[in-house]
Amino acid sequence: MTRSQRQAIRELIAEMTALGCRREEVVAQLRHDFRMRPREAYRLAAGLTLDQSAAAVTEVTGGSQAPEGSGIAKAEKWPGPSSRRPSLSLLGALAQVYGCEVADLVDVADLREMPPAERRVLRAGAASPAAGKEEPQAAAPAPPAASAPAGVSNTAGDSGPALVRRAAEEAAAWAGWAEASNVGPVAVEQLLADTRARAEEYLVQDPAAVFLRTRALRDRVFGLLQGHQSPAQARDLYQCAGYLCALLAWMSSDLGHPREGETQARTGWLCAELADQPDLRAWVASTQSAIALWDGRLRDAIQHAARGSQYATTGTVATFLACQEADAWSLLGAAGETRQALERAADAQERARGADPVGGLFRCGEFRTANYRASALLRTGDAAGARDTAQAALDTYSTLSYGTTAQTRITLAAAHLACRDTEAVRSALDPVLALPPDQRLAPLVERIRDLGRDLATRSGAGAPGVQLRTAIADWCADSAPRRLPLSP
Repeated sequence: MTRSQRQAIRELIAEMTALGCRREEVVAQLRHDFRMRPREAYRLAAGLTLDQSAAAVTEVTGGSQAPEGSGIAKAEKWPGPSSRRPSLSLLGALAQVYGCEVADLVDVADLREMPPAERRVLRAGAASPAAGKEEPQAAAPAPPAASAPAGVSNTAGDSGPALVRRAAEEAAAWAGWAEASNVGPVAVEQLLADTRARAEEYLVQDPAAVFLRTRALRDRVFGLLQGHQSPAQARDLYQCAGYLCALLAWMSSDLGHPREGETQARTGWLCAELADQPDLRAWVASTQSAIALWDGRLRDAIQHAARGSQYATTGTVATFLACQEADAWSLLGAAGETRQALERAADAQERARGADPVGGLFRCGEFRTANYRASALLRTGDAAGARDTAQAALDTYSTLSYGTTAQTRITLAAAHLACRDTEAVRSALDPVLALPPDQRLAPLVERIRDLGRDLATRSGAGAPGVQLRTAIADWCADSAPRRLPLSP
């Protein structure tokens, strides 16, 4: 390939990318304009050199495939001169690297020269497309035809040594399919890391932007699950998908869509069952409890939290579930049940062992626990205890979660109001009123509205109280559920 051709290829890819063309469209144009084989077109569309492609194959296969750049070049040229036929396992690894299906990397010229057994693998995949996919995926080859009685010709025309050779070819083809995977250990590890990143980002970044990134990552995992991988890799992918659905469920509720959040949570629960992950089951149950609570279904919130508490888990989810029970019981005015739930939360916090699988939103540290405890104490009549708990948490712990910090400050302000310290109410609330509109999520709006109503019913606040109620009303009017494009 000449320098001018390489430059023309780069310019075409850049132009089509800027125009928003899909990868398949870029590949088709490259093949048409430059007479490329499909494997070369997909590599160039992915922006990889031969050596980079070889290194990526080595990485995604854990070293079981370790080609050199020259080997990738020969596989791309096949079945032309100075080429080498790529194995099914190499095609599977290349498909994973390029983000396509194995069948996308071969054309009719390849099929003509392929051994019949390997061609049957690809044809079987074309006959059984994955749900929701327009493109076929490689499937396991059909089982060998039943052996004919001695002296009787096989239905395929094979007999004697030919039949034995055919059976061996079919076994080799199936082994190639079984060995191939659309995801490698490094890719799975990266997906888990990306899931943890989304859970951390949601605590500090623009919720709508994080929602979109989380949705894109979930869709990528869903797409991989429609392909072929080992059982262990499938469990890891289901775990990723479950946590991502739980994240989207929580975000949907925060943005004012509790019903849609429940749908995400139910899918997350299915993923937890398929992954057989107790921690994921518990965190999905906690998400369902949170959605039910903010939707006003307090008994459902308690039931979801109690269901999640049945699983033997590590990390802090047991603490969180007990806190959620206390939260719901306190809203129902059940002081005894609230105290019992708070005691269970404290016991779980002492017994917690190991790290949370994801962290971020799915972690209940000391600050988050104190926030729940302060709210529960306030609702059950212990305003002084709520005030001291909230203030101590704000003074003692550092947290990056603007949502939990804001809720703790709202509780502190409400406790000051209950203790008739009206001057302290405004100072506690000022950092909350300074939050940008995109971070004024639905739970915060509901909590601060309750505080505004309490201000209106209490005497003695005077003009400062009127000014604060006006500030609260303005704050709620320009909140995330009213402003963001994902909100109702």
